[in-house]
Amino acid sequence: PVAIEIVTFGPGLHMLREDTSPVKARIAQLALEEPAITFVACQNTQTNQSKAEHKQVTLISEAKVMPSGVVRLMELQSKGYAYVRP
Repeated sequence: PVAIEIVTFGPGLHMLREDTSPVKARIAQLALEEPAITFVACQNTQTNQSKAEHKQVTLISEAKVMPSGVVRLMELQSKGYAYVRP
């Protein structure tokens, strides 16, 4: 079995934003078909984007929010996950 966790932070958060995601339909389909794939959003980035845009940044329903995307990556690597960067 393989577990895949896609962690987004910085500009990558747009992938999980309700208003700017170019792939939200694809993510919705993947989430239904592949339960081993999870999508994680960085709360720090969400907060910073909300402040910069003077509005609440809303995420797609498939996104799980973690306090820090970078810290989550470090946690996963310490558990043996591979870090694959686009």
